[in-house]
Amino acid sequence: MNNPDEPLIDNNDMSEASLSKADPAVRQRIQNLVDKQPYAVLCVQGDNQPYGALVAFAFSDDLRHAVFVTPVATRKYRLLRLCDHVALVIDNRSNKADDLMDIEAVTVTGRSQMIERGREFDRCSGLLVTRHPYLKSFVNAASCALFRVDVVRFLHVGRFQEVSQWVPTARS
Repeated sequence: MNNPDEPLIDNNDMSEASLSKADPAVRQRIQNLVDKQPYAVLCVQGDNQPYGALVAFAFSDDLRHAVFVTPVATRKYRLLRLCDHVALVIDNRSNKADDLMDIEAVTVTGRSQMIERGREFDRCSGLLVTRHPYLKSFVNAASCALFRVDVVRFLHVGRFQEVSQWVPTARS
């Protein structure tokens, strides 16, 4: 999903970090990170300000979509409705606090979309509840909204400054 207003990074864009072409090992490192970490920082924007919020998330098997839930009476929900450009930041720093070189992070960029109740809602909420069973009543509450992020790209950072980009495709 190449998005014209979110161009893919090329080697000239990364002056202080090495940007490698994605290989299968990069996808596997991303998969391991999103499988092991239950929470992400959701980054949104609005009112000319960035905003970050912690969310429990789940990804589709092909890593092309992520889902999360939020109450509708929140700043997060309001900002998501104003601007669909989002990022999720997932890292393992709490597992590797003693060695900076072992910390990995991934920034997932994409477009968010609120999912209305129905077949797609059931599929997406099933992903989230399977991963986070304690959220079942929260996900199904009328006061909450389920969002899907259609992933544009992953930027994986390891060893403090080694950056790799991976773009999920229909064949990934």
